Amino acid sequence: MDRLLEETYRAEQRHFWFRGFRRFLRPLLSAATAGVEHPRLLDCGCGTGANLNLLREFGAPFGFDLTARGLQFAREAGKKNLCQGSVTAIPFSSGSFDVLTSFDVLYCLPDPEETRAIQEMHRVLRPGGALIINVAAMEMLRGDHSVLGGEVRRYTATRLRRVLEREGFRIVRLTYTNAVLFPVVSIIRLLQRLRGLRTIDETRGDFTVPPAPINALLSGALSVEAFAVAAGINMPVGSSLLCLARKGR
Repeated sequence: MDRLLEETYRAEQRHFWFRGFRRFLRPLLSAATAGVEHPRLLDCGCGTGANLNLLREFGAPFGFDLTARGLQFAREAGKKNLCQGSVTAIPFSSGSFDVLTSFDVLYCLPDPEETRAIQEMHRVLRPGGALIINVAAMEMLRGDHSVLGGEVRRYTATRLRRVLEREGFRIVRLTYTNAVLFPVVSIIRLLQRLRGLRTIDETRGDFTVPPAPINALLSGALSVEAFAVAAGINMPVGSSLLCLARKGR
């Protein structure tokens, strides 16, 4: 996990995927905080803390992470309101947040821990509070990055909906993302599986920042897709699933 965080830290300010991810998130964060005075937002598994900059645009951001290394990156960057803890035992009191986010965490958890994590997120949300989740999608896209990310599973929309509704969440929005990249990603990941996935010591996953013109082109393509998603269009395929849900009970 420390290796993953170090690679993430190097890439997340410039890499096209992270730029696109933030564009996908903004409309959901706006919807999640609409009508809430002084919202409190908690990033469950905040990693290096980079996403707290985005959460700060919508309210008071808090974060926790399982790893000391991720929190070290965050604190060195000046982030506050941080603590160490597990998503299966969230270190905050019940009903204490208006919005929870969980980005690329659930897919790392075995089934019992996945269930416990969702129960904990439900617990710390206030009634009617919002949960925004991003997970890896589509088993056919398993590749070298899956090794670095410690993927236990990649989700379908059906599975993500089922596990959230089972624990009392009401789905507001559920869509695949990165659909414009799907043809290229699917071919690359297929070739990786055919030659055998690299070990964790051999791979940097997908964190290499491409040359500036290519990075800008891919960022632009994701920006167009993010505009379509913000307009209410759900993508039928993609390398990630993005969900906005509400605490229903």
